[in-house]
Amino acid sequence: MVETNGKKIFDAVGADAVFTTCEYLKRYITGFLTEGGFVLTDKDGTTLYTDARYTEAAEKLLKGTEVRVREMDRFSNTPAELLKKYKTVGIAFEETFYPEYKKLSDMGLTLVDSSPAFRRCMAIKNEWELKNIARACDIAEEGFLKLLPEIKEGMTESEVAALLEYNMRTLGAYSTSFDTIVAFGAHAAVPHHVTGDTKLRFGDEILIDFGCKVDGYCSDITRTFLFGDDGKHAEFKKAYAAVLAAHELVKENLKAGMTGGDGDAIARNYLESKGYGKYFTHSLGHGIGLNIHEFPFVRKGGQDVLENGMVFSDEPGVYLAGEYGIRIEDTITLKGGSVVSFMHKTDRNLVIL
Repeated sequence: MVETNGKKIFDAVGADAVFTTCEYLKRYITGFLTEGGFVLTDKDGTTLYTDARYTEAAEKLLKGTEVRVREMDRFSNTPAELLKKYKTVGIAFEETFYPEYKKLSDMGLTLVDSSPAFRRCMAIKNEWELKNIARACDIAEEGFLKLLPEIKEGMTESEVAALLEYNMRTLGAYSTSFDTIVAFGAHAAVPHHVTGDTKLRFGDEILIDFGCKVDGYCSDITRTFLFGDDGKHAEFKKAYAAVLAAHELVKENLKAGMTGGDGDAIARNYLESKGYGKYFTHSLGHGIGLNIHEFPFVRKGGQDVLENGMVFSDEPGVYLAGEYGIRIEDTITLKGGSVVSFMHKTDRNLVIL
């Protein structure tokens, strides 16, 4: 059954009511994805106001939860009528356009920012959320393992990406977490390369950054490997060993209570000791949940405190422009004070097809 979060958000905001229109925040509160409509939470509970396009599905999914479902006319002034009985109303300032803010303010409401409450609550995943993320990670890994024997010389980056996405969907994912990145050869030196029509050749390295969603929750994984060995990868292999060691050091040494900056430093200091520090050009990691990038941020100098139940990435990398790029990424969480990886099916050691 869906676990809903309305009361947790209401208690954290501290206003008379919490009014939410942002799609992913509505989904966080209710567990149900809708376009349009809104969620209203007060001392009496949480109500999802939606239109006839979603009513039946919402009632079926949310039966037995704390969330009531009410059908509304898409073009009515329902929110104003409902909100006028409150004095203080929480809205997510970071996700609210000015015209909506102005309209609510002109009603005489005292508006309280609910964004910090959402950020704090969403960072600590409950068991239902962790289960969805774990399943998304399983599907991503299974899709990747199915892909490996399908990769052939002459295929384009886009063809490889399409095969992987097809595999993940047939295994149960409902969408990708983000646009799949497939980079051949020197393209891998661009951390966020745009997958294109470059054809695979013997001896190319392949970097694939991908993920999928289960019930809205994301997975994120990167694997770097070789398509055959043409004997020209001595430096690449040396750098790969350093990135892998940095990746594993994070798993061994990152603990609850550390800051994001502390976690980043574990990998960054090691890569610097091996001469690759200046080639690690991005942060170690980012929070993962309903969004592929969310709180906390595991970055150089970051002050976000890492806690049990948070989910984020461990993705050190080394990138030499025009030559090669390496990234090894797992989705991880903190449990009992230590790192637990969701990835346990794919090899992090260098694979040569």
